[in-house]
This record gives sequence, structure tokens and C-alpha cells, in this order.
Amino acid sequence: MNLEQKHNVYFVGIGGIGMSAIARYFTAQNKNVAGYDKTPSQITAGLEQAGISIHFEDKIQNIPIAYLDKKSTLVIYTPAIPKNSEELNYFKNNNFTLLKRAEILGEITKSTFCLAASGTHGKTTTSSMLGHIMQLEKATSFLGGVAENYNSNLILGEDKITVVEADEFDRSFLQLSPNIACVTSMDADHLDIYGEASSLEESFVVFSQKVSDTLIVAKGLPLEGLTYAVDEPADYKAYNLKIKEGTYVFDVQTPTSSIQNIELHLPGKHNVMNALAALAMADVYGVSLEKIKVQLASFKGVKRRFSYKVKTKDLVLIDDYAHHPTEINAVESSIREMYPNEKVLAIFQPHLFSRTKDFVDDFALALSKFDEVILLDIYPAREEPIPNVTSEWLLSKISSKQKKIAEKKNIIKDIKQSSAKIVAMLGAGDIGVLINEVTDQLLNLQENEV
Repeated sequence: MNLEQKHNVYFVGIGGIGMSAIARYFTAQNKNVAGYDKTPSQITAGLEQAGISIHFEDKIQNIPIAYLDKKSTLVIYTPAIPKNSEELNYFKNNNFTLLKRAEILGEITKSTFCLAASGTHGKTTTSSMLGHIMQLEKATSFLGGVAENYNSNLILGEDKITVVEADEFDRSFLQLSPNIACVTSMDADHLDIYGEASSLEESFVVFSQKVSDTLIVAKGLPLEGLTYAVDEPADYKAYNLKIKEGTYVFDVQTPTSSIQNIELHLPGKHNVMNALAALAMADVYGVSLEKIKVQLASFKGVKRRFSYKVKTKDLVLIDDYAHHPTEINAVESSIREMYPNEKVLAIFQPHLFSRTKDFVDDFALALSKFDEVILLDIYPAREEPIPNVTSEWLLSKISSKQKKIAEKKNIIKDIKQSSAKIVAMLGAGDIGVLINEVTDQLLNLQENEV
């Protein structure tokens, strides 16, 4: 497909984190960009500020007239859009050029040297770290989160090197042709798409076979490639881990060299693993270890990945996208590492009925590690309810003595009534919007109390 001939790019589901990065990219390429999304958000507000026209009602008459010219218009859609979408069906029925988000990412990156970070957990942070490192090489990076250093999910560079987050949802990452790739993890997830964990694993095998140069894998995964690990033998090994004033300091042994005293300002050993994956990919590409060290030390993290929203002597409020038991465990262990003697309250919004059903016992075990637990109702996203799959059902399986269901409107009151100093708000739904309201109100309350 010749992208040069397409002057207009229309997005169905433009507010998604991956979709919005591509919308920003095409705007930077001087294309006309517009789109539809179900609800306004910080992401859509940012796109509108960049001059992109967006509407929030799925109606054909809302599509700007210029985008109804099928010769000059490319339509990009997310697989999360419902099958009965009026706009999407109009474009399909009228034979527009339609591509899924993953397909256009494949088109954009196939003529570049592509570095791809994949895995069921850790890929957003890893790809953001790698994008920050590869910015030295003028790479363009498409991220699945907002990198704090750039306040964006797109790091715009030139068109010779790309860094991409390779998403396993809907087998999207099989549209890519990476030169160097990593796989951070292969835990069961997206079973609404894959059915069985073995099908998910098989898709990672197929992805690994698409990597033309070098595959880098977390040690222990059933894939052939260079391995990385913390404190155990591997091709890339982090060791001598120390925590100094909330910062990790560690050494790394590579297949050909070593480097000492790398600093990482993100909490949690899982982030040391993510940094190691990013380091390995950049090292294989040819970036010097000294330059990698400097970039890792200046990496500020990804929004909604253990982001501090309030950090005072009386209260610490942490925002995290964790929506899978493994991710909740990682947040909990990070908090215990940073605040070993403090009481911790987790406020969790389950994401998807299917995921809650598939992993209910694992969710219960992970959440039971917190001193207090508050559950919000399940965020449905793209799904219809499943009978008997509710937050009440999950709550009944949690062993914490202090646990309850709450409504969003009462969260401030619940936090104030809790004796916990550390509060973690977790989930991939609209709890990410709620936490901004909670942060503002808590800061206002604290100011008034002074």
C-alpha cells in the first residue's frame, strides 16, 4: 500500500493509547487526521490540542466530508471497536482502505530497522526505556503508555529506526517484522481472545520466528534467544543490586563486556528486569553501555506505572495500571520494598468480566497481600456482563480482614477513614481518570488542614 497517496487518515477508536500514538505520527507527517472515540479523555484532549478533529458519537454524519473520499482516505480501527459500529460498517461496506492498528504499525515500520518489546507484562515500560535510549539514534518510538520524559506515547525521530510496543492482544504483534525483539513474559492473559494459555504461548513462538536478527528473552521462557536475568547466570545478568535512597544501583554483565553502577529510579525488581531487556536490545543494536547507563539514570518512568500522585509524610498515593494478578503482585512487592513497615490500602477496579472470571482465585491471592482492600465494580470495556461474575464474588474470595465494595463517589471518604499511609489505586479502566479527581481533592484537603 502506498501511504503517500493517502492524504487523510481517519481513526475509529482514536482515544486508545496505541491508536493515539499513530494519530500523532501521521499529524507530524502532515496528513489530515480526524477520528471518533466513545468518550472524551485526557488522551483525546491532547489530540485535539494538536489540531486533530474528534467527535464522540458513532454516526456517519459526524465524519468530516473530506474523509468520505475513499481514494485519499485511509481508515484505521482498533479491534476493541464493537462489530455493530455505524462508522466502521460504513467504511467496510463502501470499500475504503481499512487497516487495524497493528497492520498500519507493520506498514510504517517494515521499511525501518525495527526494535520490538513484547510480553504479557513489562512491555510498555521496556519499550519506553528503549525509546528513551534509542532517541540518541534518532529512532521514532510508538509506545503503549505515556513516557514521563516526553509526556507522550510517541517519541518522534527520523524514519530509519523504530521502537514499538508489540502487543499480543488480538495477535496484533504478528503484523510486525522486527529486527531485534525481546519477550519479557508469557503469563496467561487475554483468554477471551486465545481461549487457552497454550494458544497464547504459541503466538509468542510465531512472533519469535518473525524476528530477523536477534531475539532476547527473560530467562526461563520456552523460547530460543539471548537470555537476561537478575542474580542468576544469563547472557545479560544484573547483579550487586543495592537500594540507595529509593534508587536501584546495579552492575550488568553482557556477553562481551560489563558495566558498573547503573542507576534506575523506578521501584521493583521487575523494573530492573525491564531495564535489563532494554539495555540488551540497545547493546545488540550497537549503543555503547556508557550511553545506555546515562539514559537509564535519566528515565522518569511511564504514567500509570507506579506513579506517585501524592507523596507527603502522612500519605502516599500510587497510581498503577495493574490489571492482571502478576502485575498486582509486582506493585505489592514494590510497595513493601519501599515502605516495609507501613499499612497499605489497595483500591482495585477489575477490568473485563472474562479476565475476572479466568483469574478470580489469582486476583484474590494477590489482593489478599494488602492490609486493606476496596473493590470498585468491574469495568466492562468491550464486554457484556457474565452472570455471577461480580466484584462481590471476587471480594468473597479475598482473605484480608478489612475489605469492602465501594462506589467511586465515596472513595475520598474511604481513604480518609483508613489508617493506611500508603494507598495504591490499581486497574486499567476509568480508575485512571478517577485518580486525578482523588489526587486533586486529597491535595486540597491537605492544604486546608495546614
